[in-house]
Amino acid sequence: MALDKKWIVKEPGNPALVRQLASDLGVDQALANLLVQRNIISLSQAKTFFRPQLEDLHDPYLMKDMDKAVKRLDRAIRESEKILVYGDYDVDGTTAVALVYSFLRKETPMVSYYIPDRYTEGYGISRIGIDAAADEGCTLIIALDCGIKANDKVEYARQKGIDFIICDHHLPAEELPHASAVLDTKRLDCHYPFNELSGCGVGFKLMQAYCIRKNIPLTELYPFLDLLVVSIASDLVSITGENRILAHYGLKQLNEAPRKGLLSIIKLAGLEKHQITIDDIVFKIGPRINAAGRMESGKMAVDLLISRTDDDASQIGHTINDHNDDRKNIDRKITQEALAMVRDMPGLENKKSTVVYNPKWHKGVVGIVASRLVENYYRPTIVLTRSNGFITGSARSIPGFDLYEAIESCSDLLENFGGHMYAAGLTMSEKHYQEFCRRFESIVAEKVTDEMLTPLVNIDTYLEFKQITPKFFRLLKQFQPFGPGNLSPVFVTENVYDNGNGRLVGSDSGHLKLELIQEEEPYRPISAIAFNQSLHFEHMHNGNPVDVCYSVAENYYRGIANIQLRIKDIKAREVIV
Repeated sequence: MALDKKWIVKEPGNPALVRQLASDLGVDQALANLLVQRNIISLSQAKTFFRPQLEDLHDPYLMKDMDKAVKRLDRAIRESEKILVYGDYDVDGTTAVALVYSFLRKETPMVSYYIPDRYTEGYGISRIGIDAAADEGCTLIIALDCGIKANDKVEYARQKGIDFIICDHHLPAEELPHASAVLDTKRLDCHYPFNELSGCGVGFKLMQAYCIRKNIPLTELYPFLDLLVVSIASDLVSITGENRILAHYGLKQLNEAPRKGLLSIIKLAGLEKHQITIDDIVFKIGPRINAAGRMESGKMAVDLLISRTDDDASQIGHTINDHNDDRKNIDRKITQEALAMVRDMPGLENKKSTVVYNPKWHKGVVGIVASRLVENYYRPTIVLTRSNGFITGSARSIPGFDLYEAIESCSDLLENFGGHMYAAGLTMSEKHYQEFCRRFESIVAEKVTDEMLTPLVNIDTYLEFKQITPKFFRLLKQFQPFGPGNLSPVFVTENVYDNGNGRLVGSDSGHLKLELIQEEEPYRPISAIAFNQSLHFEHMHNGNPVDVCYSVAENYYRGIANIQLRIKDIKAREVIV
């Protein structure tokens, strides 16, 4: 289903500031404009942006409860208490557990780790996990990427003589758990200067604070930044401020000296000869780590990430890679079934939401399938299956619509739910399914306008092909790491043509491989790839002009890197006869 997209070109930066910054830095005005749009208006700010420094990381003790957390952790280590490092089964949780566990085992042998089972325990702290900790004789649990709303579970643990240190980054409820310490920058009473850390990031700050207290050189902690950047990229947190510093040095570690488990995944993903980027983590590394928890157990991901030998890393890595292949096959099959279900839905054109349910679908991939449906139909979407006697699944939203709020409005019909504005999970009894669908559609229809159902392409600025020189691209790469808050710039170039070598590519001939030119510019063609845009082939093949919006990327072919445009959208221009 082809969706018409609306192009929104940002307001250019202040012309005087752009000219001055371009002159000071000796760069193209298009690049200076990108900086000004990011509120970087001086030479010193540009230096900070382009040259992040670990010395600029914030003092971890600025975080509320950090002093309490470190004191409790220090006491546990000094008195040889058994510590359990507990984390969620997704990438953020498993990298956080691997980081904290690996660091602490250098300080004490009395440390173990636990990842809940997605299917029998569900998300977050579970009573099963607490019972396992009690059976092991643990007296302290460090919860990572979960726990901020686990008030009853923390109380249950306290009755068993177990304390909690919670390291989370999700929105807390009005009442916090009664833990020894609650580290979460989204606490209303926390005034830490940066509140977009991942769960793994909060765990890193706890280890940083512990190092400071024990006079351990921070250089012993920095090699763990390869785990942290995988978390930052995969959890789609903002890559600004402190996260930009952590991601910058995390990518450096990942490219130069990754731990054995990550190196195994890098090789299996075919990235060992590449300069690994945030996109590589999002699309190739993160999904493989996630596949362990989706298809079998998140514990396997931690086992991989803490591997000490090449053999262990290779063996677990191959198993996880096989799980990822299985996940892709299941995901593809269920996506096709879900798309067919939506196409056959009565009154489809009048609906503002999409809710599909099949009790046989695999619970581990319904979130991915929901994202695919949003790509195709661009509506708030929920994909449901059956698990443990309940209907359960995942929801994904579109920009501007608060999915969590809508689901919360139906909370009387739900067994449990959780998430945020754009992604959520929920569970309900089958008897409430029809009423939930009716009410959810009613809430969406009331709040989602027709305009919101049109996908937007946000464009930074206009560009001529002649501006895309090797120097331009070299400087553009220094804007990395890209991600939320610092997205890869999107440009628009008008009135361009394929030079006649354009062709359809892909197993289903659904993509366009192009060689683009601007007729009035005597420059060589520039390579471009346009995924899922084969509908424009005939128009362009016949020599007709188009406008294109795109990001500028690097394409590797037989070990050689070339500039390539990644086309976001194509608009046909009127053909003048």
